[in-house]
Amino acid sequence: MTGLPPVPADIRIAAIDIGSNSIRQIVADVSPAGQIRVVDEMKAMPRLGEGVENSGQLSESAVDAAVSAVLRMVTLAKQLGAERIEVVATSAVRDASNGSDFTERVLTATGQSVRILSGEEEALLCYRSALAHFELGAGRTVVMDIGGGSLELVLAKDGLIERVASLPFGAVRLTEKFLTPVVRPRRVRALREHVRDGLKKAVPVKDWRGAQVIGSGGTFTNLAGIVLSRQHVSVRSPHGTRVTRAELEHVLEWLQRMDAPERQAVPGLNPARADIIVAGLAVAAEVLGRFDPRDLLTSAFGIREGLLLEAAKVEPTVADPGVSRERSVREFAERCHYEEPHARQVMALSLQLFDALATRLDLTAADRRILADAALLHDVGYHINYEKHHKHSFHLISHADLLGMTPSEQIMIAHIARYHRGAPPKLKHLGFGEIDKSTQRRIVKLSAILRFADGMDRGHVSAVGQMAVKWSNDALRVTAHEMAGATNVRLECWGASRKRRLLEEVLDKPVYVLLPDGTQVSADDEGDGE
Repeated sequence: MTGLPPVPADIRIAAIDIGSNSIRQIVADVSPAGQIRVVDEMKAMPRLGEGVENSGQLSESAVDAAVSAVLRMVTLAKQLGAERIEVVATSAVRDASNGSDFTERVLTATGQSVRILSGEEEALLCYRSALAHFELGAGRTVVMDIGGGSLELVLAKDGLIERVASLPFGAVRLTEKFLTPVVRPRRVRALREHVRDGLKKAVPVKDWRGAQVIGSGGTFTNLAGIVLSRQHVSVRSPHGTRVTRAELEHVLEWLQRMDAPERQAVPGLNPARADIIVAGLAVAAEVLGRFDPRDLLTSAFGIREGLLLEAAKVEPTVADPGVSRERSVREFAERCHYEEPHARQVMALSLQLFDALATRLDLTAADRRILADAALLHDVGYHINYEKHHKHSFHLISHADLLGMTPSEQIMIAHIARYHRGAPPKLKHLGFGEIDKSTQRRIVKLSAILRFADGMDRGHVSAVGQMAVKWSNDALRVTAHEMAGATNVRLECWGASRKRRLLEEVLDKPVYVLLPDGTQVSADDEGDGE
């Protein structure tokens, strides 16, 4: 008897990206399906590109620092058991007359050869990474990566690349050319005119106005960090943050009028990037001015992740809207060993109640999606412990790598899952008091719906098939009807009644829970402690 074919194993790969500003390594286990589980990361900032614009060469001090950094990274990769180590270099090494001397030194010191990427190869790796982390299956998308030495642009329609451009508009290069020794607003204007002229010559605008724009690289993660900090939003990763063109222009205007020490102290900005952030943001502003998108979508992933997928021979797939988010949430739930039947039942009941009340509660389609994700994930805290599992759910969701949503949406999902039981939302609770009032109100409304729906599956047996929701001037009446094959929903009605208090507060009227025959089930003597 032959057994089942073996499941393809993950492969541990190290990717080292030698950029003009920094050298970054990621060591990760990559699955055949393209899932990336980070094992370790390392970063160094030798500024290889510094001075290349004027001298045409990599400086000896920068080369020494870079070779030492790559040696450390290769050593770490080997100690972690990486099966493959991929080392690439971009603009600075590509443009310098002594770039080949540098790669020879790296080979001698580490035994690893360095692949010098062309501008087009660099752009395609960034796009490959974006394809794995965003939904690019519908409409036009512009992916831009601002490095230290160059700007890469990929223009794609329905996931298919139509144009690739690599331009010498890197943050280090333009800082040296326009903003050294100090940043002046008039010099920023000159920089922007230079970039604007270059974009006009290199990139067509016909049919591309209003395209979705995704930005990868340190310029964008730092921009997102600044914007989130100004909004008092604390997240593990800025990935997925949406920044409007107006917000970008405001931040740029603000930073360009500061001196270097003031920029280093800006919340959300890496102090090591304070001297080149203005140039990077100026380039980003001109790209947005060229394509006029609704907003800018931040990617925390770039060349390294694209390199991992390439090395693992993962074929890129184009995701339609909603697919990557749904897959990401489901896979996270599975990693937490969630109770799928209960989670999906609570999600179904939550959405039934949402659809009946959304108009009256001024909730939107985006809120419906947030509620669905929170319902599916509400019990993932069991993965740590049953006791206080709602709080464990909050922490797990807050720190998860979830795709297809903004950091603000992820924080909302974490809070809603946290409030599916226990005390209702309070300003003194961790993180809740820092959220803006409008978002707090949305969290309270969606939490009230989730609590009630969770109570309606008290026995975790999916006994309730449909809820008939009747709104009247004096009360909300919810009648539970059995799922096919179920014989009794009294326990479920009792559970929902027990967890109705927050919903009553939100609706400002009593909520009555009824059996199919119209009998009211009340848990008033039990409170709302779950």
